[in-house]
Amino acid sequence: MSSRIPDFQSIFWPLLEVCADGQTHSKKDVVPTLAKHFGLSEDDLAVLLPSGKQSMFDNRVGWAKSYLKQAGLLEIVGRGFFKISERGSKVLREKPEKLNTKYLMRFPEFAEFHVYKKKISDTEASFEQQTNEATPDELLSVGYKQLRESLATELLAKIKQITPSRFEHLVLDLLLKMGYGGTQEDAGTVVGKSGDGGIDGIINEDRLGLDVIYIQAKRWEADVGRPEIQKFVGALAGNKASKGVFITSSGFTKEARNYANQVNHKVVLIDGVMLAELMMDYDLGVSTKDVYTVKRLDSDYFEED
Repeated sequence: MSSRIPDFQSIFWPLLEVCADGQTHSKKDVVPTLAKHFGLSEDDLAVLLPSGKQSMFDNRVGWAKSYLKQAGLLEIVGRGFFKISERGSKVLREKPEKLNTKYLMRFPEFAEFHVYKKKISDTEASFEQQTNEATPDELLSVGYKQLRESLATELLAKIKQITPSRFEHLVLDLLLKMGYGGTQEDAGTVVGKSGDGGIDGIINEDRLGLDVIYIQAKRWEADVGRPEIQKFVGALAGNKASKGVFITSSGFTKEARNYANQVNHKVVLIDGVMLAELMMDYDLGVSTKDVYTVKRLDSDYFEED
């Protein structure tokens, strides 16, 4: 690995400065400018990731852009295009001593993206330090977890941009992917109308239609409280149903979860984080980028007969 190639956090500030003109940019047009800023040679830019499929510097610029976007310092203006946001311009004017992930944690959107609402260590170890302290298997596991968390956050951000009606269809698509019902035509029924009695959809629990599951889908920013769960349970009772799934793009309050656990009806609550996890697990709204096969020594092969 070339020590001349900056880590992705070191790219935060120069990338923000490149976008200070307020114009629309793409990763393709900022990479040469950033490479010149860091004094990188053609050999440096030719260094590839272990997969051999992408330039290491290009990859790190992409991650820097992603982190600044999640913190609200950059905003997406089209597929592959971005520009500086009002918040990003403000940060430039303030000129913080160091613009890194620790600094970005002050922005709620980034905190949720980076830690899944869990506390993390304030220590930012370099890649070289991590390599010395962890095994290759551990590094692979950590990297996979970070990629998965980043994708989950992108999924949630995208979900919150779609219409409530599209969200209801997404929920049904997910349940169908998970094996409930048969096809979109014969297994799922989107209700989603005003006065629907707290029910947004109905799906067969199995392909034979022996039982049905009622669905409530809320594409919300705020956490869902107990009153909404009470309304949903009431709708289940009104339809003589025993099972329901309440799915939201946000979260549930403690009172809402406690109430769902106490009622006689079987009510499953799926928050935004779990929704994103399920979408990744069942390949909904995502596609495979790379596949790495990790192999181990087969000792049995070398045994003498």
